[in-house]
Amino acid sequence: MPRKNPYYDGPVSDHYDGKRFFVPGHIRDKSPLDLLKWSFGEARTKWPESLPGPAQDKPPARVVGDALRVSYVGHATLLIQTQGVNLLIDPVWAKRASPFSFAGPKRVNAPGIAREDLPQLDAVLVSHNHYDHLDLEMLAWLAANRPSRVVTPLGNDAIMRAHDTAIRAEPYDWDARVEIAPGVAVHLEPSYHWSARGIADRRMALWCAFAIETPAGVIYHIADTGFADGGLFRAARAKHANIRLAVLPIGAYEPRWFMADQHVDPAESLRILEIIGARHAMAHHWGTFQLTNEALEEPPRALAAALKQGGHDADRFRVFRPGEVFDVPA
Repeated sequence: MPRKNPYYDGPVSDHYDGKRFFVPGHIRDKSPLDLLKWSFGEARTKWPESLPGPAQDKPPARVVGDALRVSYVGHATLLIQTQGVNLLIDPVWAKRASPFSFAGPKRVNAPGIAREDLPQLDAVLVSHNHYDHLDLEMLAWLAANRPSRVVTPLGNDAIMRAHDTAIRAEPYDWDARVEIAPGVAVHLEPSYHWSARGIADRRMALWCAFAIETPAGVIYHIADTGFADGGLFRAARAKHANIRLAVLPIGAYEPRWFMADQHVDPAESLRILEIIGARHAMAHHWGTFQLTNEALEEPPRALAAALKQGGHDADRFRVFRPGEVFDVPA
């Protein structure tokens, strides 16, 4: 018999076959031979050893009312403050995005907030279990020092609890709505991606995008995604009106033959923004860990070119360094 899913034991659904999760019509796993071809047959641009952010942010305890403050910690980690609510997304403070302390992609800049400077949190949102998004040591530190609920897709809770039972992980399926505070709720939405912590657990835990509902508009945050036919983004636009801010990935996309099914490039990220119609956008998932082949500065250059070619104002889709803050206009 095939090995049972070690993380989740739930009913079969339109995106779970009893062992693995999937996006309907979008199961495009790469083979070991594909991985070898990429690893040994593709040139990788060398990143600098260090590219520090401009400064470390010291966020306020709370941001009240309709003001929206987003602090870019680095890679896919952000602190969102609005309506008196503090949300930390994909908190990774590790020196490497890797299962090993001695090997794997290494940070080239310090986190944009020292962890001791984090305010009290209302919720931590963890999108999926890849090492550049799920840092178990940091979640354990947060459980001890900034305790809060951890909202995450199905199966990831088992990974967290196996590491530290103090992590208050709450697992949810796609289309769940989780109330965080009066008027503020988190929706778990699908994306074109996958999951794994090792070589034998591919797609055994679910992944997601987040749509954060607030009285002053929705914050649509995609951690990782390919573009495919764009159908998931059109569905998000239909479901979530009044998107104030889109937080969209722009990095880790080369070579396209290997990465296109799981990571958008900057031009595709701009296409997502055009589909969902957000009033403002900010970039993430670039410039901290070298996961793929492109140069460190290439994603913002490519995004600027796509914005110009599409006739967009450069401020429509902004790029920040770790430690910088986006005070999003109302």
